[in-house]
Amino acid sequence: VATPGHTPEHLSWLVCDGARPVALFSGGSLLVDAVARTDLIAPEQTEPLARALWRSLQERILTLPDDLPVYPTHGAGSYCAAPTNGERTTTIGRERRANPLLAAPDEDAFVAMLLAGYGSYPPYFLRLRDRNRRGPDVLGSPFPPLPGLPVDDVRRHLADGAVLVDARPFDQWAAGHVPDSISIPLRPQFGSWLGWLVPDDRPLVLLLDDGQDVAELVRQARTIGYDQLAGSLTGGIDAWRAEGLPVTSTELVHAARLDRPVLDVRQDNEHWAGHIPSALHLELGEVASHEADLPAGALAVMCGHGERAATAASLLERAGRRDVAVVIGGPEDWARHHGSLATGS
Repeated sequence: VATPGHTPEHLSWLVCDGARPVALFSGGSLLVDAVARTDLIAPEQTEPLARALWRSLQERILTLPDDLPVYPTHGAGSYCAAPTNGERTTTIGRERRANPLLAAPDEDAFVAMLLAGYGSYPPYFLRLRDRNRRGPDVLGSPFPPLPGLPVDDVRRHLADGAVLVDARPFDQWAAGHVPDSISIPLRPQFGSWLGWLVPDDRPLVLLLDDGQDVAELVRQARTIGYDQLAGSLTGGIDAWRAEGLPVTSTELVHAARLDRPVLDVRQDNEHWAGHIPSALHLELGEVASHEADLPAGALAVMCGHGERAATAASLLERAGRRDVAVVIGGPEDWARHHGSLATGS
């Protein structure tokens, strides 16, 4: 079924038993309580694609039976989607009743509502279209393992321009890390932040802790085109320290005990929904390019829990700042001890 909108050539797949529809694989057209973005191709195509998506929904998808199961490509947390909830499947009828975008009375209202909900997205999205057209490298299954690298090899890679990504939990990174490493804790969002913050044309050296899922890290990196995986530091931070090489640490402060200015690095929509009244705000994806705009002096970096804050702190440290702390917890934790949060910009 041709369903242009997310992309000009977008397709959904309708599975039938004879003439009876039994499932719709909706791709990036209809999602759970949302629809996919139309602003990932080019700015001048954003509104035309939004109008094409309205027609795809109204003329094709919403003509299907209400009890038809729908299986979208994208789930909660995907930057391909307008904000979604945590469910992965739905039905035509449920979306007709509950999807706020489908409640728009006409095409113009739908387009205005859809475009107003867009936030930023990782810049690697702009590279994926051409990469998908070329097709992926055939790597086999499972993905090739991440080789171990002794300390001397890591030092050589870094001297040649490789980037060191510390994928350990943020509190372990804070306790001791290689100077100028970028903290991106391994979790489902690892690939998104890797693609947002780290160049894809330089080799990557990884630092992990025992027990972390190395195969999952490789999968997330390879999936978005990060193929220059040099390897991981054998023995981790202890091996680096044992060679007498420099290790630095970053202060952790609890949200209830803040004693310095706060930089909130959550996405715009999160900040608008509730933030510490005096907090500065930069989305994490903007920290490296706007570091010079931040005031001098001590700074505490906050997100919702601590992972993105640690990533921001590592970027600020790479820029030369040594007065940055990472906040454990988020604005709600602060509010439980200090009062109401501010909303809006």
